[in-house]
Amino acid sequence: MDWSAFSLSIQLAFGTLAVLLPLGLICGRWLARTTFRGRAWLEAIILLPLVLPPTVMGYYLLVALGGNSPLGHFLQNSWGISLTFNFAGLLLASVLFNIPFMFQPIQRAFEAIPQNLNEAAQVSGLSAWATFLKVELPLAWPGILSALVLTFVHTLGEFGVVLMIGGSIPGETRTLAISIYDSVQSFDLEAANTMSLALLMFSLVAVALSLFLSGRRTRSVRRAG
Repeated sequence: MDWSAFSLSIQLAFGTLAVLLPLGLICGRWLARTTFRGRAWLEAIILLPLVLPPTVMGYYLLVALGGNSPLGHFLQNSWGISLTFNFAGLLLASVLFNIPFMFQPIQRAFEAIPQNLNEAAQVSGLSAWATFLKVELPLAWPGILSALVLTFVHTLGEFGVVLMIGGSIPGETRTLAISIYDSVQSFDLEAANTMSLALLMFSLVAVALSLFLSGRRTRSVRRAG
């Protein structure tokens, strides 16, 4: 087991959640409650990583952020920041590639909340913030939990976009998925099998736990109602 790669993958997954969760709550709820022209195009852009090959997205990120690009050149010369072949670049790529896995379940969860509950809460004297915390957030929790688990597990298994933007630098950008690939390339099938099995079991347990907690929460809300 490549523990360094495993640790890096876990850090990347939690970092991605930390960035995307507040954005997902804000944008998911906004999309669920707002209608405007061009909404279909915005949702198409959000869903694009689901159908776009990871290597394509990784390539364009590499072109956009590389040292020869205007943005990459500006960041490097003005701030000393590089977003390629390091953890910061991996995190940015992971955040962009996981947007649909975080935004979509949260949006659907807020869309499922009847509008009359919000109106009843406001009539009862609750502020918009209190309504969000005490009414909407508990009802949307199963969808939020699903978004967290999907994003976390998907980040652990990311390969194409991570390889393109970060390469395979031990302790810096070599995630578990890349380590598995490197092991296969060097014919170390025992190591590849061990890491693949660990990733499989970890993902299976995470998804099962999400479904259990989500179902339990849904039953509790129904009984309370």
